Amino acid sequence: MALTIKAQPSQFPPSPSRRERGDACTMILLGVTGDLARRKLLGCVYNLHAANLLSDRFALLGVDRLPMDDASFRELARKAVSACDEVRGFDEARWSELEARLFYAGGDLTQEEVYKLVDQRLGEIEVGRLPSEKNRIFYLSVPPFVFQPIVKHLSASGLAPRTQGAARPWVRVIVEKPFGSSLETGLALNELVLGRFAEHQVYRIDHYLGKETVQNVLVFRAANAIFEPVWNRDHIASVQITAAETVGVEGRGKYYESSGVVRDMIQNHLLQLLALTAMELPTRLEANAVRDEKVKALRAIRPWEASSHGDWVVRAQYAAGHIKDKAVPGYRQEPDVFPESNTPTFAAMRFMIDNGRWRGVPFLVRSGKRLAKRVTEIAIEFKHPAYRMEELVGLTPGAALEPNVLVLRVQPNDGVTLRFDAKVPGAAMALTPEIEVAAVDMDFSYAEAFGAELSPAYETLMLDVMIGDATLFTRSDEVELGWRITDPILAHWEANPPLQMPTYPAGSWGPPEAHALIDRDGFRWREP
Repeated sequence: MALTIKAQPSQFPPSPSRRERGDACTMILLGVTGDLARRKLLGCVYNLHAANLLSDRFALLGVDRLPMDDASFRELARKAVSACDEVRGFDEARWSELEARLFYAGGDLTQEEVYKLVDQRLGEIEVGRLPSEKNRIFYLSVPPFVFQPIVKHLSASGLAPRTQGAARPWVRVIVEKPFGSSLETGLALNELVLGRFAEHQVYRIDHYLGKETVQNVLVFRAANAIFEPVWNRDHIASVQITAAETVGVEGRGKYYESSGVVRDMIQNHLLQLLALTAMELPTRLEANAVRDEKVKALRAIRPWEASSHGDWVVRAQYAAGHIKDKAVPGYRQEPDVFPESNTPTFAAMRFMIDNGRWRGVPFLVRSGKRLAKRVTEIAIEFKHPAYRMEELVGLTPGAALEPNVLVLRVQPNDGVTLRFDAKVPGAAMALTPEIEVAAVDMDFSYAEAFGAELSPAYETLMLDVMIGDATLFTRSDEVELGWRITDPILAHWEANPPLQMPTYPAGSWGPPEAHALIDRDGFRWREP
């Protein structure tokens, strides 16, 4: 039995924006006709303009292989923006204002010639601007195999020079994941980028960090006196971090075969959520102070040992099953997937953080495709109090007190739920030896409480780059640590293929092996 208590809607009227306006700049969007740019990035630029968060001196120069003039690019962008799910209402008048600031340069991004054209076009766009207004953002929305030549050309051409921290005009480079495919390639990628740009110029984007609940983790702890004092091993039994998807590989079988769930989700997104949950509160809410504490938490993770891998990690693939009553194929039946593939689409891992705050508390992390529900959450399960209620009064036969659980919902329906036990109304306790206790959820939803639609993650992160706030972006040492944590697991799996790959039916919550992984410690996976 569960009761739900809804948070009261905010009495404050929704504000169009309380965010800082971006600096004057030109965004050079490399790979502008690609899937990410058309589905999300162009729409987020429009949202920022519609919310009056772009400088009057903002412009966007799209660059890609397709031969187009400015007018053709503007029409392509209009179609992309009007069809974008994340656009909060398409307005023709607002679009007309923005499209006059959109420009295009066509050419092969791996060849020197296109960068000469980009230089020419930037000269045209920046005519009449003050030197302090000639700021540039280079957004590399490109496949990994062209990343290296693009970085080299940007640097060699002089379009994106290395700058000092306080230099004006500034140059910033946004890098999309994946940040390598192993420790070796991750280190090489860092060496390539940092050999040409200073760390403060590089914004490695992880869209999970732009989500409102993720940003709220630190504020939630620091601003609420009832939580920070119990945010430790004395009061917390376990932490579960789940990123579940109902979709399969969606026609990306070739990519997924080279990636798998660990590279795709755990090495970056979920380790970032773990670090934000486990870190010490920084002395100030500033980019390097926050990232320093995340790095300390990641460094404290106990090294994984191959000799006991079964106690720490589980991998599996989805088999045929049903999602929302629709039959779906198994992973090995997907296009471009090897018929005998051992690429995991699901992984569950148990991490231990060997520091004073968390020693002995398991961090249970899982992610998978074709699971029962689309949800990303951080669930903190508290220990039972030393003074147990059932020792004071009787419970209904067969009943047991559930642990208190605090759930930070990242998606969908961003918010927070606190589960606690309460007496079900009935006879007075003094008159009966048995009482009925039920779990009760006290629920907070951003949409209900604040009465406004949340900004898409990419929108938040784009604006942060324009402002120069790197708090929600991944630093080079975080990337390296992510690979140092997961690379030994991946190497062991590749060197020791399973005799029979564990599977789970599409539409389930994963394989039985994942449940066995934490059953031995007395825990069970949540089924949100």
